[in-house]
Amino acid sequence: MSFLEVNDLTVAYGAIQAVRGVSFTVEKGQIVSLIGSNGAGKTTTLRTISGLLRPVTGSVVLDGKPIHALPAHEILGLGVAHSPEGRRLFARMTVEENLRLGAYTRSDEPGILSDLDRVYDLFPVLGERRRNKAGLFSGGEQQMLAIGRALMSRPKLLMLDEPSMGLSPIMTQKIFSTVRELRDEGTTVLLVEQNALAALALSDRAYVIDLGRTTLSGTGPELLADPRVQEAYLGEGVAN
Repeated sequence: MSFLEVNDLTVAYGAIQAVRGVSFTVEKGQIVSLIGSNGAGKTTTLRTISGLLRPVTGSVVLDGKPIHALPAHEILGLGVAHSPEGRRLFARMTVEENLRLGAYTRSDEPGILSDLDRVYDLFPVLGERRRNKAGLFSGGEQQMLAIGRALMSRPKLLMLDEPSMGLSPIMTQKIFSTVRELRDEGTTVLLVEQNALAALALSDRAYVIDLGRTTLSGTGPELLADPRVQEAYLGEGVAN
């Protein structure tokens, strides 16, 4: 049994089906990426796993327990944290206030303080500017804060939606290096990323979602070498 199992998921917005049968698995300690074009259903899939949307059919099973009918706060309590597309920070609140919101289901103040220190170790700029308002930060710094906020719940599964969106190449490299570090420390990561080349290079396993369906799967290196993936998502000049 896999740590996370998404089985034949169908999700609709009213009469429009955004996801039409997505299936994939995630093993503990892996980075798994979902790649595909805009509108393929990747973000909808993450929102369904985290309980923000309800599937029409299919199931989401975490560590042997079906979670697709649970409310979002209970799913968070089971160890699933979601850093959403667009970061969704509270711009008028400070760095530390945003981070503490990530721990709102917890009451262990010593543990929360320890995790704040961990986030500041991962992202020193956040520690240096912990009293500053989040809205004053650059896009890259806001992305660090969004990831840090998700980490404050001590997730078993960290879901990141488009963490490199709008970032410079140097900042993108920093974010992906941190994701790899989190995986090496034992956090399981489910990544949705438009930068397919970077995502596949980072991933233990990956899935291609096209028009709401899972169409290809393999290890990161396998999909990097797949001519279909190269043509559709990686652009010219990737193949040897």
